[in-house]
Amino acid sequence: MEEENNKKSKKVAIIISVIVVLLLIAGGVTWYIISNLDQNTPDEVLNAYISYLNNKDYEGMYTLLSESTNSRVDKDTYIARNKNIYEGIEAANIAISDLAVNIDKKNSSYTVTYTMSFDTLAGELSYPFTMTFDRQDDNKYYINWYSNLIFPDLEESYKVRVYSTTGSRGDILDRNGEVLATTNEDGVREYPYGEIAAHLVGYIRGISAEELQAHKGEGYTESSTIGKTGLELAFEDRLRGKNGTGIYIVDANENTLKTIAETDVEDGEDIRTTIDIELQKEIFNEFDGDNGLSVAMNPKTGEVLAMVSTPSFDSNSFITGFTDEEWNTLSSDENTPMFTRYESTWAPGSSFKPVTGAIGLTTNSFTADENFGTSGTSWQNNSSWGDYKVTTLTTYSGAANLRNALIYSDNIYFAKAAIKIGSDTLSKQLLNIGFDKSLDFPIGMSSSQFGENNEFSSEVQLADSGYGQGQVLVNPLHMASIYSAFVNDGNMIKPYIEYGEETEYAVENAFTEEAAEEIRDDMIQVVENSNGTGHEAQIRGVTIAGKTGTAELKASKEEEGEELGWFNAIVISDEANEQLLTINMIENVENRRGSHYLLPKVKNIIEGYLE
Repeated sequence: MEEENNKKSKKVAIIISVIVVLLLIAGGVTWYIISNLDQNTPDEVLNAYISYLNNKDYEGMYTLLSESTNSRVDKDTYIARNKNIYEGIEAANIAISDLAVNIDKKNSSYTVTYTMSFDTLAGELSYPFTMTFDRQDDNKYYINWYSNLIFPDLEESYKVRVYSTTGSRGDILDRNGEVLATTNEDGVREYPYGEIAAHLVGYIRGISAEELQAHKGEGYTESSTIGKTGLELAFEDRLRGKNGTGIYIVDANENTLKTIAETDVEDGEDIRTTIDIELQKEIFNEFDGDNGLSVAMNPKTGEVLAMVSTPSFDSNSFITGFTDEEWNTLSSDENTPMFTRYESTWAPGSSFKPVTGAIGLTTNSFTADENFGTSGTSWQNNSSWGDYKVTTLTTYSGAANLRNALIYSDNIYFAKAAIKIGSDTLSKQLLNIGFDKSLDFPIGMSSSQFGENNEFSSEVQLADSGYGQGQVLVNPLHMASIYSAFVNDGNMIKPYIEYGEETEYAVENAFTEEAAEEIRDDMIQVVENSNGTGHEAQIRGVTIAGKTGTAELKASKEEEGEELGWFNAIVISDEANEQLLTINMIENVENRRGSHYLLPKVKNIIEGYLE
């Protein structure tokens, strides 16, 4: 019995011993795991360091330094040195590659080799580095930092210097070499024609944070200027000078020891435009005091000769600066002088009728001589229109054919014409001639539109669109391109503004040659016929094809509303120096004779150009 009890005691002792051993092993494992929870690795520390650096968190970088480093370099000195150098060279996009970790526990040696690359104001740089670490009492790795971790050749007493030589911004010139924008001897941008060409030429200002990000890697710095509007913006890439920049290391006596990187200075390119500043001035003087726009173009070549938006502002003020009062006055002006009107789209009114006519003839929807029948001064197609009727201002005794409809600007004729063309065909043809498309032009223009999402939602909307109402919206420069087809055998010229570009068509065969010729001849009668709505613009000895238009901006015909007045004119001539097509609009012409308010102004412009 005693022997049996001894066996049991030994068995219990063994079990207890095993349990103790297991507990000790488990405890050891647990201690090992716990003791290593906060343990990092050298490559993790390096990656954290680079992350802090990219975020310009120099205090965060300092927390990763070893005690031996702290004893050599105080926090303020470390932060100032890194901040001044990295931000002085505008380091960005810092990345590491080719990373290799070497841990020699026997000799307590912990190193990481890597390649660091980064962008600077003098270009991209890339260097191999070796970083050493101390493993401290908390079982973590900390960086032994020296200045040569910024640049391999940078010693503690050395400094990094940056120099920059500014490249001059190019001039903007008109077709005859007249200066539209230049930089004086003091490096200040100047605009000799001020408000006359403000919207067209634009202005430069300091680059914004958003622009700096958008132009990342293109050599811009926080102190750069950039084209904000007009030609300054359109040709920014070529106008701007590129600074010559150098980064170098100097010793304590400012002696240059090593050039790290440098780029050559480049002056910006001069841009010669197709603009005729004398015509620009003539148009501005005629439109000054009104809210309006004018685009002038050579219809045979596509050269844009003038682009005017009124009221205007002085571009020079954006260079010299505004007082608070001046800025508040400019920005709160109800006439919106900073709004570039020719970049937008507008209801064209009757100035759109030649387009409807040309589409109708091109698609064989009707003939030029076809008599649509008289309908008085109001008409509706059927009773489904309810109370709505198309109205026109005057009646005439002749046939309701295309020529008379243009001469008398007959809304009812063109409402009928749109219905004859049909919604599908009209939609297709408008899209073919550039509606809902961006113009291929350096200055951004809003796209012409029609209907609801470029579809006609009803027969009434289709009818109204035929005479430029409904929801038709046209960009003036696009309208100029369309009108050019009437003197180019049905081909729409492509507008351009840089002198010397090749002439090309934006849309070939936009209309048939016969349709274009018919519309051109009919528009001549709009001016030459004594009953024509554009007769006041007639100039003795000059053949002008023109079309007036008054667009009503109101919800219904019964209410009072703003009216836009249009007069578009083409000088018909075989002489190269007499080619002129001009699209003109003035707002608020109600109670000012509607579109007739423009006729003497456009007449003066044409006479001045042909002198």
